[in-house]
Amino acid sequence: MRVVLQKVNHATVSIDGEVVGQIQKGYLLLVGFAPDDDEAKLDYLARKICNLRVFEDEEGKMNRGLADVDGSILSISQFTLYADTKHGNRPGFSKAAKPEIAEPLYRQFNAKLASHGVHVETGHFGADMKVELENDGPTTIIYEK
Repeated sequence: MRVVLQKVNHATVSIDGEVVGQIQKGYLLLVGFAPDDDEAKLDYLARKICNLRVFEDEEGKMNRGLADVDGSILSISQFTLYADTKHGNRPGFSKAAKPEIAEPLYRQFNAKLASHGVHVETGHFGADMKVELENDGPTTIIYEK
């Protein structure tokens, strides 16, 4: 499982010009799954992300988490995180979980994030989405489990 987390001031996901998910301060997550991902990995990463402290406190230190700033999460499925670019100029995606495996994992992962008391917005799995964001910092963290 791979997650690219970006701390954002705001983020929006649209499909065919219609906004389907939108947050203010929080995290934009790009989430990809491998065929061997399981519930233990979902639990671990949901906990790590929801407890991450990258928002500044009154002293300017990254010491506050989502709950401290009333932040939200916008979670976007992203199989291209498993792109293999070692050979040729066209990426291969054989290391990404097939949709019938990845979609239930994505839904479970978002539910686990929400179970930590975080408001979670999502895109639509497998859709052609347009994502807009204002990265804060910029702060970008990559998780792999």
